[in-house]
Amino acid sequence: MIKLVVALIVIGVMVRLAWKLLNWAWLKPKKLEKWLREEGFDGTPYKLLIGDFIQQAKMMKESRLKASPITHDITPLVMPFDHHIVKTYEVDVCPFIDNLAGDVISRTAFGSCYEEGHVIFRILREQTEYAIENIVMIFLPGGRSIPTRANRKYKDNEKELQAILRKIIDKRNKSLKIGEDSCDDLLGTLLKSNAKAMEGNGVGMSLEDVIEECKTFYNAGSETTSRLIAWTMVCLCLHPEWQIKARQEVQEVFGSRELDFESLKQLKIVTMILNEVLRLYPPVVMVTRATTKETELGNMMMPAGIQIAIPILEIHHDREIWGEDASEFKPERFTNGIGDATKDRGSHSFLPFTGGPRICIGQNFAMVEAKVAIVKILQRFSFELSPSYKHSLTPVFTLTPNFGVHVVLRTI
Repeated sequence: MIKLVVALIVIGVMVRLAWKLLNWAWLKPKKLEKWLREEGFDGTPYKLLIGDFIQQAKMMKESRLKASPITHDITPLVMPFDHHIVKTYEVDVCPFIDNLAGDVISRTAFGSCYEEGHVIFRILREQTEYAIENIVMIFLPGGRSIPTRANRKYKDNEKELQAILRKIIDKRNKSLKIGEDSCDDLLGTLLKSNAKAMEGNGVGMSLEDVIEECKTFYNAGSETTSRLIAWTMVCLCLHPEWQIKARQEVQEVFGSRELDFESLKQLKIVTMILNEVLRLYPPVVMVTRATTKETELGNMMMPAGIQIAIPILEIHHDREIWGEDASEFKPERFTNGIGDATKDRGSHSFLPFTGGPRICIGQNFAMVEAKVAIVKILQRFSFELSPSYKHSLTPVFTLTPNFGVHVVLRTI
């Protein structure tokens, strides 16, 4: 009996040690690896016990045997494996910035219903991708009715989107009628204004109109601001002297205290930087306007029914307007405001939010959001472009970095 008890204890101890060993050598590392990947961090897969040791030793040996040109760029020589990891894996900030912009617009548009807003945001992003995938079909007679994969998914998404928005709007309308809704988000403001208009003269927006307004606010208000923040980070990486100036200004204005709206107005250098980024990398590179009647444009008469293209990107890079340094990053050109930045052309040549009666209604909102994001980043990190960054751009819905924005972040 005693031998049996001893044997059971020994077996129990061995099982416990084996479990601890398994957890230490495999289960815990794999769990941590999964966690980090879900948080957006990439890297080499975990290898049992040895990790990256063999590859690291091999690269160190090769580095020692190689002669190199005389240079101050010694990181690849001294830390070849670490340099390789940084070059191959660092952080692509675009998905994080997209999520930030989506969260801000969701809360602004739908307040307490912002979680449903995230679903709407996801669907609208997919719709943009399907529209691009099916771009050729749009110009074919009946092209949108052809049952391609993109067309089918687009229609399914549209049904889901309509159902979600109808549900949210119906719920809010009921709350408004019984006086329970006190939200000052976009949807609440829109519905209250519409209700007053309907009571006053019986004319207001239909449910479909309200749905389209919400969709427009999402599309125009999230991706455009996200791109502004992303390209600002690229420009501050390429011009670290301006990153330093901006960080010093942020420190002077805010110190260690929290951000507040009034103090944001004091950020002259940050505003200059954002304006220069909007000039060089306008989120929307071209807009069109249609004439509904015969219209006088300068010394010309435009007939009704024509489309006029306004090439924002071309205007922003025009040397006659901005000078010979039009393609250079020079925030100082905005030292005295937008009006004095051009060569006596006034502010009408600066069109990141278009201009005139149809100027973007979210202009101030976008600038405040971008300032807050950039200030928060500058307070916590210094950053530079990763060696894996590829400067490639495509005007999709907005001016998009094709391969993301990979940067190396360092905690301050």
